[in-house]
Amino acid sequence: MPTSKQAPDSSAADPSASDPCDFVVFGGTGDLAVRKLLPALFQCERAGRLPAETRVVAVSRSGLDTAGYRDKVRGELARFVPADALDDEVLDRFLARLEYASADIADPERWSNLTDVLGDDSGKTRVYYLACAPELFGPVCANLAAHGLTDERSRVVLEKPIGHDLASAREINDAVGAVFAESQIFRIDHYLGKESVQNLLVTRFANTVLEPVWNSAAVDHVQITVSETLGVGKRGGYYESAGALRDMIQNHLLQVLCLVAMEPPTYVGRETVRDEKLKVLQALAPLTAADVDKCTVAGQYVEGLVDGAAAPAYTDDVENPASRTETFAAIKAEVRNWRWAGVPFYLRTGKRMAERTSEVVIAFKPVPHPMFPHAAGTSEPNKLVIRLQPDEGLRVHMTAKEPGPGGIRLRPVSLSLNYADTFRAPA
Repeated sequence: MPTSKQAPDSSAADPSASDPCDFVVFGGTGDLAVRKLLPALFQCERAGRLPAETRVVAVSRSGLDTAGYRDKVRGELARFVPADALDDEVLDRFLARLEYASADIADPERWSNLTDVLGDDSGKTRVYYLACAPELFGPVCANLAAHGLTDERSRVVLEKPIGHDLASAREINDAVGAVFAESQIFRIDHYLGKESVQNLLVTRFANTVLEPVWNSAAVDHVQITVSETLGVGKRGGYYESAGALRDMIQNHLLQVLCLVAMEPPTYVGRETVRDEKLKVLQALAPLTAADVDKCTVAGQYVEGLVDGAAAPAYTDDVENPASRTETFAAIKAEVRNWRWAGVPFYLRTGKRMAERTSEVVIAFKPVPHPMFPHAAGTSEPNKLVIRLQPDEGLRVHMTAKEPGPGGIRLRPVSLSLNYADTFRAPA
């Protein structure tokens, strides 16, 4: 009797995951490294997930040395890691892993510091994390090859954005692919690392109660929102070339849309999930020039008050009074397939918004017939609110009868799951 093929164990550990490596960060003093990568690596240290001989090598043009860089990182971790996690012993152990190489990553004549720090091939895997401008991805990879710093064990990680349009994305991928095999290239959207974003797959595919209503027959619309109270801060130079659309919607929000809209894969694995997400992107209705006015909104924050304190306009932040770069963007999208045809997906993101929140709202259609036309109170269509940050969790908005005499009184209520409360750990 034939047996079904066993799905690969997606939870199985990579046999090389415990091997020591040199983790080389190009752009090691930049915003991404300071705010995201180094705090994440520190948490790996705290969890005992970094092998003893693993090094973190930071590369940038800054005139620091290793001691100066370690001092800088100590101060930055105090800003971006919760105080109760900054154990002195763990911090000292992590800082001891850090090395610094001052180099112009686009100039092959100024790589001697990096080659000296990396030294001769020690047999360790080298992971090159390109936390730098996308136009440098190609030159960095070419210089790595020219200096003999790549082999079959090497890995390269590309952070978004990979180019600014289709042509530049293809050019970058071709340049990186000329040095590294596809199996060595990892294109990263760090938003997918959030626990709440990863939980979207579990929410959908581990709960049979949702599948019958996860389609156009029951869903009125879907909202995907990422709003920030902060301005652009020190990222003005980057933001002027990107804007909210490229910075957030074409990567983070589209990834979330794919997880919400994709079909069930045969199992949860890298290739199977990727293939289903690709089908969603292929089904997205293209926006024509005629659609721009009715399906998109763009805006830019002006000066005002944030928490009672004066906050500058975007044009002041970037010192460009003529800037028309959008800091708010919203798009009405449609996934034209059997499951979602006719259901609008509203994607929106902005800086200097009234509150910091990231969430997905599945708004269901009203009941087909009003069963309680004379009842007091109000009834609202159901919603499933998936809170991605902060206060990560799930809320189901329903209607219930309010207890008490005097007939039926309707009242909207919520069933809530808070990750931090349920799992007794920071969400």
